[in-house]
This record gives sequence, structure tokens and C-alpha cells, in this order.
Amino acid sequence: MKILENIKEFFLPPDDEDYAQEQHQEAHSFAREQQPYDTAEERRNKVVNIQATTQLQVVLVKPEVFTDAKQIADHLIAKKTVVLNLETASADNKRRIIDFLVGVAYANGGSLKPVANLTYIITPYNVDFIGEDLVGELESNGVII
Repeated sequence: MKILENIKEFFLPPDDEDYAQEQHQEAHSFAREQQPYDTAEERRNKVVNIQATTQLQVVLVKPEVFTDAKQIADHLIAKKTVVLNLETASADNKRRIIDFLVGVAYANGGSLKPVANLTYIITPYNVDFIGEDLVGELESNGVII
């Protein structure tokens, strides 16, 4: 009888319902074979928080000349937070360095905030700075101009 069925299938097109049901069963059995052995609950527990695995770095710099600003800009482009201490820079270089780094921070979506006398923190776009009250207190005491 199997031979007759094979000949019939070869010469006659299959019924639409039978064919659709057969295809569905084949696809379903194939999907079951391809399914990993763990359950849906186990798959949900394998979620990894990407933000927790990234390591944020803070770089402390004390530039003296304007040419040091390029290295600081490279840190900012690499999404590192920079603490900038300008105590040893000349007055001319202080202004040029700050102007340049504010531009780099702005272009990358970051920000520059004063934290103490001649000390600034430059954060990339993915780092929030909390503590605006400290900056306001330093400004009111005349520490930051």
C-alpha cells in the first residue's frame, strides 16, 4: 500500500488541508529539535546588565601647557571622566585649555563643572554629575570665579 501512496503523491497534487497540516507538523517537530534544553524560565534568568559590566574610569590631570590638552581630549573621547587641576598652568594657558576642553566635551555631549578653586570635572555624556550645591557654595564663598 505504501507504494501506491507514493505513486499517488508523485502524480497527484496533495490536498491543501493535508499538505498544510503536514508542513505544520514538520516545522513544529523541527523547531522542537532545535530548541535548547533549558526552559523559558532559565533563559529569562540569563539576562546580563550591560551597564554593570562596563568600567568607568576617572583620570586626574594637571596640565601646564596648552599642548597637554590634546591628551586630555583623547581621554574625553574615550568616555573617561577627567578631573582637571589647573594650579600649575599660566593664566593664558588656563583659559585656552578650558576653552578647548569645553568644546571637546560639548561635541561629545559631555559637560565641564567647577568643583574647587582651579579644579574642574569633565564628564562624558554617559556620566551624571550630582552635587550642584557644592558648586553653588564654592561660588558664593568666592572660591570659584
